[in-house]
Amino acid sequence: MKKILLMMAIAAVGLGGCNKRPEPLKIDNALTAEEIAAGRLTPEVMWKMSRAGSSSISPDGTTLLYQQTDYNMAENRGVTTIWVEDLASKAVTRLTDNTSNNVSPKWSADGSRIYFLSDRSGSMQVWEMTAAGANAKQLSDLDKDIEGFGVSPKGDKAWYVQRIQVADRRSSDVYKDMDKSKARIYDDLMARHWDYWDEGEYMHIFVGDFSPEEIKPGVDIIGAEAAWDAPLAPYFDMAEIAWSNAGDKLAYTCKPLTGTAYAVSTDSDIFVYDLATGETKNICKPLTGNSAAEGEACLDLAEMVGYDKYPVWSPDDRKIAFLSQRRAGNESDKARLFVYDCTTADMQDLTADFDYNAMNVVWSGNDRLYFIAPIEATHQICRVAPSVGEVEVLTKGNHDINAFTMAGETIAAELCTISMATEFFDVNPADGTLTQISAINKPVYDHIKMGEVQKRWVTTTDGKQMLTWVILPPDFDPAKKYPTLLYCQGGPQSVVSQFWSYRWNFQLMAAQGYIVVAPNRRGLPSFGQEWLDQISGDYSGQNIRDYLAAIDDVAKEPWADETRMGCVGASYGGYSVYFLAGCHEKRFKAFIAHCGIFDFDSMYGETEELFFVNNDYGGPYWDTKNATAQRSYANSPHKFVSKWDTPILIFTGEKDFRIPYTQSLEAFTAARVLGIPARLVAFENEAHQVFKPQNALVWNREFFGWLDKYVK
Repeated sequence: MKKILLMMAIAAVGLGGCNKRPEPLKIDNALTAEEIAAGRLTPEVMWKMSRAGSSSISPDGTTLLYQQTDYNMAENRGVTTIWVEDLASKAVTRLTDNTSNNVSPKWSADGSRIYFLSDRSGSMQVWEMTAAGANAKQLSDLDKDIEGFGVSPKGDKAWYVQRIQVADRRSSDVYKDMDKSKARIYDDLMARHWDYWDEGEYMHIFVGDFSPEEIKPGVDIIGAEAAWDAPLAPYFDMAEIAWSNAGDKLAYTCKPLTGTAYAVSTDSDIFVYDLATGETKNICKPLTGNSAAEGEACLDLAEMVGYDKYPVWSPDDRKIAFLSQRRAGNESDKARLFVYDCTTADMQDLTADFDYNAMNVVWSGNDRLYFIAPIEATHQICRVAPSVGEVEVLTKGNHDINAFTMAGETIAAELCTISMATEFFDVNPADGTLTQISAINKPVYDHIKMGEVQKRWVTTTDGKQMLTWVILPPDFDPAKKYPTLLYCQGGPQSVVSQFWSYRWNFQLMAAQGYIVVAPNRRGLPSFGQEWLDQISGDYSGQNIRDYLAAIDDVAKEPWADETRMGCVGASYGGYSVYFLAGCHEKRFKAFIAHCGIFDFDSMYGETEELFFVNNDYGGPYWDTKNATAQRSYANSPHKFVSKWDTPILIFTGEKDFRIPYTQSLEAFTAARVLGIPARLVAFENEAHQVFKPQNALVWNREFFGWLDKYVK
């Protein structure tokens, strides 16, 4: 139910599970003469665009290293290649070809070599090549795919992540004489997570010797019997693991819980593994002893019962910065930027007076940290000095900076907007000025028109001001009337920012002749914690009224046709569609719900991360003395289907365990029994999102086909 860019990237290139070398993939990104003549963004044009990511600047600050993914629709797959750009000359060079996936490129400490993961040998292993892309050599030859890795700054050790078998869950493993039996056996939660069943296999971190010739099999620092993941499931973000600059310690994120305790908790911590002693220390748990320093630390550490993630060492290794959420079980609590002193064990909250989340933390010297924060539906680079404690917002503008990398005073950011997929930009550390570095999709933008994006402030029913993006069709004519779409955001705590999506793409909707209304309703970050917190325990409350305030405000415009309006959304946005279908008072001509919550009672028993529904619903449905929970269940969309009167298209993925596909089946059944025109599109090989190229194209064709039939 979250916006998961990391999982999208993993699914796009198919990391893991590779058992043979892929055939060379033909990539033809050129637009056809017809597409150029039309000058319009279509799903087919969008899937010809290259997707950039995973970037870093060389240690000398002269070269940008990044990966790029391209797709072949006919073959229903993509290939990821590694590129460099000389920042002075702007010369761009591709270092790997399209016969294999090559991902996660990293510079060696001296910048002379590039380490990366490749499946060219038949499984995903660590390789290296020169900075010019020559002399590629395989460094690891382990029994399973490597999911992620990092070479120590000293170059003598490397960590890598692999899946290991910890427990027997299959009946054929439990009963060796029943080898043809097909059952999974559980005594506790979580039986499944996100899009996979727990079959006793977990991600663990290994540390092994590294040399110019090989990575040797290493030590499992999590423990061979540990039935939990590091990095954390379900995203397995390798940014949760960090070498000390001396290369003698490894910091990582872990939630060492099992069963029901794991399912209801967000209490992950930062652990530090000492290579010399083999000992591991949890820096986020109260200390023992009588010293003043320990007593002071306990006051802070006692609050660390939520997610603590993403450790980053200071250059002198005296401090570790990380992100910490204070409230247990609330995955959308404020992500505070903390600094831990490795000598005194003191903690410092650098964003105590800053009412926004922190992410992507980078040290600049030992006395300043840079990070990204969502601010008023954009993502900006900020910085703070521990000695000063006041956050400075460095960049400004209507854009999303989703990641950045630094080398000295050189900063390269991955930036997108509603009208532009990710490109790389130079960031001037003096004043935050942004200068575009790359032009990866220039051939598309040169021929395709984008619509105007308006920033509109709407007065809500309780007198607040709500930022709403309004996207107009290309060649917009204010004298005409246009069909209009209300976009309902998922998450539910995910900002409607300047994001570029390859499915929920506002410009793609506008290009088909629709005005798009995308409100930052209550429950979204970047407008302060009070605005964000409103939605928890009140799904059917003010945030629903915010949706209606936004669409009603835009509907007053002479160019918005209030007789031709649609409502669309995914995840919590899908819930919003179901709920609005029962109370929209004839506003909308059609609805589209993707993987939405329909029945709160069954959702509680079907989903996997129980901390989420405990926090957002207020608790389980059987807790009759819990007023918040009972209000949530009383306002479940399925209780209002008798008021449904509008055609509805429903998407779902059969591997979705976050909001199981049965929720969509319930909604489809209700619509058809009521005699309402409805269509169910169930992807048998997708989960909460749709990743596979042909599935995504089918999704778009169904999406716009439904809107064109009932709205346009």
